[in-house]
Amino acid sequence: MKLSPTPAAQPLAPSLSVGTADPEFAAVRELFDTFLAQDPEFSAQLAVYRGGAKVLDLSGGPGLGPGDITGTYSCSKGAAAFVIALLVQDGLLDLDATVASYWPEFGARGKDRLTVRQALSHQAGLPGIPGGFSLEEFTTPEAARRLADAAPLWRPGHIFGYHALTIGILMEELCRRTAGAPLQELYDDRLRRPFGIDFFLGLPAGEEPRFREVLYTDDPAAEWLDPLGYAGLNSNAPVSGIMELPNHRSVRAAGMSSAGGTGSAEGLARLYAAATTGVDGGPGFLAPATIGLMAEEQVWGLDRSSGQDNAFAVVFMKPQPGRDFGSHLAFGHEGANAALGFADPGYGIGFGYVPRRSEQGRTGGKAHRLSAAVRQACHACA
Repeated sequence: MKLSPTPAAQPLAPSLSVGTADPEFAAVRELFDTFLAQDPEFSAQLAVYRGGAKVLDLSGGPGLGPGDITGTYSCSKGAAAFVIALLVQDGLLDLDATVASYWPEFGARGKDRLTVRQALSHQAGLPGIPGGFSLEEFTTPEAARRLADAAPLWRPGHIFGYHALTIGILMEELCRRTAGAPLQELYDDRLRRPFGIDFFLGLPAGEEPRFREVLYTDDPAAEWLDPLGYAGLNSNAPVSGIMELPNHRSVRAAGMSSAGGTGSAEGLARLYAAATTGVDGGPGFLAPATIGLMAEEQVWGLDRSSGQDNAFAVVFMKPQPGRDFGSHLAFGHEGANAALGFADPGYGIGFGYVPRRSEQGRTGGKAHRLSAAVRQACHACA
């Protein structure tokens, strides 16, 4: 019998992405390259730490390369939440104390019994105030004064609704009242600089040349929204377009903790890894007990503000069927452009994904598919 010649081995197709990937995570890089091949306009960064070591650091597509940074919207909340976690760990902030015990003026109009835990899991009934806030006002004590004086939209602590922008005001004022310093200053002094994290809550002027504007097609807040309706209050309409926020230099410079953060995927991944597994051979900056307090799910179900299912820990988002980004132990936050940063203690990973162009969709989105591929790779090499 005549044997057919053995086919010559085919060379691997050149990667469309640039950066590094450990061999165990080659399939994740292949998936990322698939996204690049399918859409010539797709541009993003992806980074993963496992056990404190960087195992993926990729970028590809037009307009967002290595060393670039861009807006991440509500991923900012995750960075700010780590400052809150440090205050809890230091004993300066008790999640079960009332907000008014630290901030007496907040107790007005029936908010006197609301706890810090409830307020920071979107149960305060303050997704916005009539008339909204100016962009310049968001990070100031004046915004806190106006929020403290506002009447809640529902009985505080009994239902939840995403506080897209006002949760930043809550976090920032609690920092002022307990630590005597702005949240952004605490983030820089205790997290960004000590751990070399390429994620900013307040972008210095010297970093501006690295910034790339977020690209988007539709801004929900650019459409007319009833300024007294839930959607209008939650998006601060008609004061600002949500999607345009990080493209304002004033927003980037102030580093509003709800949506003004800028950085890279590597910065997000390193932040979450530094908190949990530690990086560069050191321990995580959060004790396991603190992680347990902050990552414990507080609410799940129909979100009063968005009308969609949501699940929250203290500030952080939790995975659920509509946002299946990690194991039941995972905690993190996504952004309006589909950026995503999270830690998953079940797999020992810190994950960061940042696109240049805003993406649509949650379950089945690129970040979630990449997360699933990362977890599968971790499981295979465990």
